Amino acid sequence: MIKDMISQVYRYNAWANNRILDAAAKLSEEEYRANTNPSFGSVHNTLVHIMSAQWVWLSRWVGSYPRKHLDPTGFAGLSEVRTRWAEVESNTHLYITRCSEENLIGQLSYINSQNAKKSYPLWQLMLHQVNHATQHRSEVALILTCFNKSPGAMDFMVFVDSESKKK
Repeated sequence: MIKDMISQVYRYNAWANNRILDAAAKLSEEEYRANTNPSFGSVHNTLVHIMSAQWVWLSRWVGSYPRKHLDPTGFAGLSEVRTRWAEVESNTHLYITRCSEENLIGQLSYINSQNAKKSYPLWQLMLHQVNHATQHRSEVALILTCFNKSPGAMDFMVFVDSESKKK
């Protein structure tokens, strides 16, 4: 049951990320780089943060402990962000398909960026990552909407309905 939920939530996460990325592709370079977000500055920086957080968490789940997030300056533009994000999404999907219910309910210990050891059930960490992404996607969605490039409805149930139409 937990695995089915995690799988669906991560399909939603990928769907929502793609809606944001598709809408961001309609921005001019000036809009894409504008200092519009109090959290990370630009749409570019915020997208890299969302992707980087997913990468950091995935790394922790497989036993690696990155000390830093990915640097936005390492990505020339949206195309490079999308390419790297596709790799992160693919690796995340692969990880989820290999997870068992026992893995998901078991404790996962990791070292955080402040070098502190933490331990939580894996499913909680996975939901945290998606929730974190939702927070920052909403920031980007607001900016996109202000530039008249709304990503449209991002609700979970909109995703559920879109999945059921594919069947």
